[in-house]
Amino acid sequence: MSTADDFAQAGKAAVMQNIHGTMEFLQKFPPFNQMDTAHLAYLVERCQLRFYGEGETIIKPADGPVEHFYIVKQGRVHGERPHSARRGTETTFEITSGECFPLAALIGERATRTEHLAAEDCFCLLLPKAAFVKLFAVSNPLRDFALRGVSSLLDQVNQQVQLRAVETLGAQYSLDTRLGELAMRQPIGCTPDTPLREAVKQMHEQHVGSIVVLDPAHRPLGIFTLRDLRRVIAAGESLEQPIERLMTAEPFHLPPDASAFDAAIAMTERHIAHVCLVEHERLCGVVSERDLFSLQRVDLVHLARTIRHAGRVETLTALRDDIRLLVDRMLAHGASSTQITHIITLLNDHTVCRVIELTLEDLGDPGVPFTWLCFGSEGRREQTLHTDQDNGILFEAADKTEAAEMRRRLLPLAAEINQRLAQCGFTLCKGNIMAGNPELCLSRQEWSRRFAGFIDEATPENLLASSIYFDMRVVWGPPEGCAQVREELLRRIHGHSLFQRMMAENALRQRPPIGRFRDFVVARKGAEKDTLDLKVQGLTPFVDGARLLALAHGIESCNTLERLRELIAKKVIERLDGAAFEEAYHFIQQTRMQQHQLQAREHQPYSNRLDPDSLNHLDRRILRESFRQAQRLQSSLALRYQL
Repeated sequence: MSTADDFAQAGKAAVMQNIHGTMEFLQKFPPFNQMDTAHLAYLVERCQLRFYGEGETIIKPADGPVEHFYIVKQGRVHGERPHSARRGTETTFEITSGECFPLAALIGERATRTEHLAAEDCFCLLLPKAAFVKLFAVSNPLRDFALRGVSSLLDQVNQQVQLRAVETLGAQYSLDTRLGELAMRQPIGCTPDTPLREAVKQMHEQHVGSIVVLDPAHRPLGIFTLRDLRRVIAAGESLEQPIERLMTAEPFHLPPDASAFDAAIAMTERHIAHVCLVEHERLCGVVSERDLFSLQRVDLVHLARTIRHAGRVETLTALRDDIRLLVDRMLAHGASSTQITHIITLLNDHTVCRVIELTLEDLGDPGVPFTWLCFGSEGRREQTLHTDQDNGILFEAADKTEAAEMRRRLLPLAAEINQRLAQCGFTLCKGNIMAGNPELCLSRQEWSRRFAGFIDEATPENLLASSIYFDMRVVWGPPEGCAQVREELLRRIHGHSLFQRMMAENALRQRPPIGRFRDFVVARKGAEKDTLDLKVQGLTPFVDGARLLALAHGIESCNTLERLRELIAKKVIERLDGAAFEEAYHFIQQTRMQQHQLQAREHQPYSNRLDPDSLNHLDRRILRESFRQAQRLQSSLALRYQL
């Protein structure tokens, strides 16, 4: 063999080794880790490696339509945009090893809207546009990632969690199961004039706990259950009368595509044990509490019923462990943070209501109808197991004198309720934001005046208070007074641009913990060294931003995700932006809850502080991107309110 042939063979071997090494590198990162090997080899073979010195522009808007797909092999890339209110530029994102850009511009066949600069010396793989287009057409993982971004990454995380769950407890556990899959047998029905005795006989023969009363078109008119039968027998009612006289009319129903989670929540909220499945107005199935129990292992509906009927506060205290177990199982099986916080809030509401009822039984009725309010995360239905009390009382009074007298009678009851809730695991509020505080046991008119004062005198203290009290809802008692206060609040804020601007300034106080020169900004000293705060620095920007925009646009919802969805519907924020904010909020909340779960297992105190180095590469990347979305929301507020 000639020397030239030797060089050719050596060159070919070096090329193959380089391709193999690049493929191994890419297979550590999404979406490349899910791509077909042939498709990934096609990508690597057509890439060229290019060096960019620190501060060098890689692509910019003036370059015109993007001609390459870029993958960072080594180093960091910053996205720079002109600042919305100040001269100069601001860093809007950072891209590191294994990440790619600029997908939206490439797919849209347009110029990038952001200048991409080398934040330090870096190497990038460049894939020509024509090759990217071919791959985009044939590679589902690449196309899914390009179109869905963080949502696609989150799917990978959830898939991993679900796989671990199947290994430990089997595949049958899932609150995302379609109700149509649970209701395998034909539902038992009868006509309205069927004698009750005959209907009960059918239930007994078919071994079911309910029978649905149907019209000739098979539409459900009512439902009769074993619980109803016990009531009928206790009342001495005749079993010969038609079932329509004793049925529960207009039974609650869901479509068969609804999830087991939807049914569990409905049963818990409505105190029912059966849900009809209706499609095209016709009955197609019935799902019972027993059907859900096989999925849940810890029965949510039964747990809620046990809480509602607890005879002593000590029983409620003991049931907190069951709630923790339920949350632990749901987290382990990949339930979303929204599902979990919804369930925690529901069970907490039941606990609060039962504590109020038991305290009324023990201390006696004060003779003043009242409404128990909750604020903050409880008001938003975003509670985790680590929660303290933020509550108050609202009542109706004709004047100041009557209000003072009613308050005098209510305060001992409120203080006792606060103490009993503390027994049940709801920590006493260090800031005394509790109903036992005379300043938070107010008539409807006093609440309205207090909120008006927050708005008209927008001091830092009032702005901080508004961020707690303006997320308000009723837990126990008549809801009308609270609804009136909220209507007045929305009207006042809608026409008060100065207060909105000050709320926007307040919403920019807590900056997400990502900086210009490193991945995450962490505490540098003390007990919190090398950690960041998931709640204050991660969730609060979304909570504060959504609250401000919702109040400014007359949206009554208090829940952060519901606010974002209504803001999208009103076209206050773009649909894609809203979806990205929602995914980011989900992930930060999920990470926080998993941290609490780990702390509980290890008998450590709950903390929202996280060392980002404790995360795997994928979780770390999604967390960084989630914080960037919080930055984007804050940037949009700064632009909207010229801050």
